Amino acid sequence: MTVELPLSGITVVSLEQAVAAPYATRQLADLGARVIKVERPGEGDFARRYDTTVHGHSSYFVWLNRSKESLTLDLKDPRGMEILHQLLADADVLVQNLAPGAVGRLGLGVDALTERYPRLIPCTISGYGTSGPWADRKSYDLLVQCQTGLVSLTGTPEESARVGISVADIAAGMYAYTGVLTALYTRATTGRVHPVEVSLFEALAEWMGQPANYTRYGGSQPARLGTQHATIAPYGAFPTADGKRVLFSIQNEREWAALCGRFLGRPELTDDPRFATGSQRVAHREELNAVVAERLARSDAEEVLKDLEDIGIACAGVNDVAAFLDHPVLAERGRWREVAVPGATVRALLPPADLAGVPARMDPVPDVGEHTESILAELGRTRADIEALRADAVV
Repeated sequence: MTVELPLSGITVVSLEQAVAAPYATRQLADLGARVIKVERPGEGDFARRYDTTVHGHSSYFVWLNRSKESLTLDLKDPRGMEILHQLLADADVLVQNLAPGAVGRLGLGVDALTERYPRLIPCTISGYGTSGPWADRKSYDLLVQCQTGLVSLTGTPEESARVGISVADIAAGMYAYTGVLTALYTRATTGRVHPVEVSLFEALAEWMGQPANYTRYGGSQPARLGTQHATIAPYGAFPTADGKRVLFSIQNEREWAALCGRFLGRPELTDDPRFATGSQRVAHREELNAVVAERLARSDAEEVLKDLEDIGIACAGVNDVAAFLDHPVLAERGRWREVAVPGATVRALLPPADLAGVPARMDPVPDVGEHTESILAELGRTRADIEALRADAVV
């Protein structure tokens, strides 16, 4: 029996590039929405060329664009714009993250869209918002990591570092995705249409809530401590006798007492005034870390992990990406699936939110313009029409 996916019947048109918008629309596609990705004729989304590591395709593009249809259109040509408007007339959502001012120049601003298409939900993803002093600034992930202060929190005391994934893009994509879902629900239940707007800066600013509070009310920002934590100790990755590292943290006084008595073999430390409270342990971090490091240095990583787990303390080995790919949780829970890309297949993870009784949608990653002819035919264009549009590079 075929199970209808939750967003079956919803059509999303996306003027998207890079990471943030494609991440939002891929999640809508995961739930069954029809996502028509509008790309530039010939070159397509520039994220297609970020690298060529996945059977000649970009690792970013393969991750972000499964289960979509690719339509190439030159939106500067009136014929391309006419085709886009045909799509929008029956679409439910338009997602776009074009450069600042681009949609306005194309006549696709939010006010124009909502007037012409009262049921359409426009979703705008920008760098710094569509109003305010930085509305016209271009942006990308690392710029936003810097502007929000995230980079100043990441790294070691000697040197700051970017977060190793596109965290600002991902945050914006997640908020755009949930915003669109909320807007679709509101339209379905009340008939009201609410345009959605998300900026990379404001998405990541939300994630900076704890260090913002700490800095505003504590008088200084959290220290940059590598794998250690500015407000919890012990917390971090410590080397073991076999040259590996084990990370663990103490979350409460019960765990602290168990660590002292059953792991460190030092029950008297529980009442040591230097370590009696969480704040005191942070204040005397270096002394405490020396005690912990000496204990871990006497055992191999596997033994340390077993001992910590036995006394109920959360812990983990420090994996590289190759170890993550072979993680037993992903393997034994069956989280990997095969997804087609042009000329090959790749392994991809299932969406993290499982809906009981709803199968995962893991359709192919499209080639540039792969669905152009079928979409144009659906819109009533003849073979001769399509050939003429191709000859003029409109599609």
